[in-house]
Amino acid sequence: MPFTLHPTLARDTVEVTRLPLCRALLMNDRRFPWLILVPEREAIREIHELSPADRGALIEEIARTGETLERTFHPDKLNVGALGNLVPQLHVHVIARAAGDPAWPGPVWGSGAAVPYSEGEIEEVRARLAAELARHG
Repeated sequence: MPFTLHPTLARDTVEVTRLPLCRALLMNDRRFPWLILVPEREAIREIHELSPADRGALIEEIARTGETLERTFHPDKLNVGALGNLVPQLHVHVIARAAGDPAWPGPVWGSGAAVPYSEGEIEEVRARLAAELARHG
């Protein structure tokens, strides 16, 4: 069965790049620099369902993505989470947080409505992140 991205993820994000295991997606919410990693494996809901090799690749891609967000945005803290309560397809959020951001110090989920990037902004951020991920891959 071919991999298909969950419709909610497709609607709420823009693809930044493809890593060896995951699609790296930028959440369309300019309040938070927020990447989502989605392992390109069909019908996987939980990390433990991945093969041992894929689990190892996932943690390395999370670390690479976190380092990219740190270099690009200089956050006070990175938040990493795999919730999946509303979108059951396995995906991992990697979010650059800053003291004083609209949700600080709480979680980003449920803290107001997303503020979408303008078309030019999202392309600029997407391109910066794609170049940084490629440079340090």
